[in-house]
Amino acid sequence: MSRCTAPVYGHRTTSAAEACPACRGRSRGYGSYSPSSYSYPSYSPPQSVGGSGGGGGSGSSVRPRWSRAGSSIAYTPVQVQSLTPIRQTVETRAAEKPDLRDVFLCHAWDDRQGAAKELHDLLVAAGVKVWFSEKDLGLGVPMMRAIDKGLLNSRIGLVLVTPALLDRVPKEGVADKELSVLLARNQLVPIVHNTTYDALRNVSPMLASRSGLDTAEDSMAVVAAKIAELVAL
Repeated sequence: MSRCTAPVYGHRTTSAAEACPACRGRSRGYGSYSPSSYSYPSYSPPQSVGGSGGGGGSGSSVRPRWSRAGSSIAYTPVQVQSLTPIRQTVETRAAEKPDLRDVFLCHAWDDRQGAAKELHDLLVAAGVKVWFSEKDLGLGVPMMRAIDKGLLNSRIGLVLVTPALLDRVPKEGVADKELSVLLARNQLVPIVHNTTYDALRNVSPMLASRSGLDTAEDSMAVVAAKIAELVAL
C-alpha cells in the first residue's frame, strides 16, 4: 500500500499532491494541507512513583529502609540519600547511649514562639523526644551550659533555617555556636522554612552543603512525620 508523503513533503500545491503515490488523483482535497493538520504519535512521560511526599526535583518517590510498615510517607531519592547517614548515626548513638533524647532543635530566638514551636509541637505529637530551649532552658540556668548538655544528650540535631536564623548566624550568637557543634558531627538535618538553600549558602556554605528537608516541598506536618520515622527505633 502506498504511503502518503504529506507529513514529509506537504501538499500545499496541486503538483505536490499529484506527486504523492497515495493521493495521486485526489489532489483537490489537499491544496490546504499544513503540517499542523497531521497527527503525529503522542508521547506521555512516565508517571512518578507514589504521588505524595517531598520534592527535591526528582519527580519520584522511594521508601527508605527505616520507613515503618504500612507508612504512606513518600521520600524523594535525594532525601533518602541525605538522611541515610543520619539514620546510621541515630542507630549507633542509640546502641551506645539508649537514654539520649531523639533530637536537639536548633532555631533562632525570634522563632521560639512561631515556626520553632510549631515544629516542636508536631514532633512531640509524633512521639519524638525533643530538646527545646523554650521548654528545657530553666530560669537561672546558664544558657550555654544547658545547650551543651542538650547537644551532648541528643542523638541528632535539627536546624530550623528561617530568615531569622540567617540574620542571626553572621552575628555569632547562640545559634551560631550550636551550629558549630552540630556541623562537626554527622548528625545534622537542616529544615529550610520560608527561605531557600541559595540564601543559606550566602550565609553558611558549610550548612548549605548538608541536604535536608524543605517546607517548600513538604508541609511542616510532613517534615515532622519524616523526622519521627527517621529517629524511631
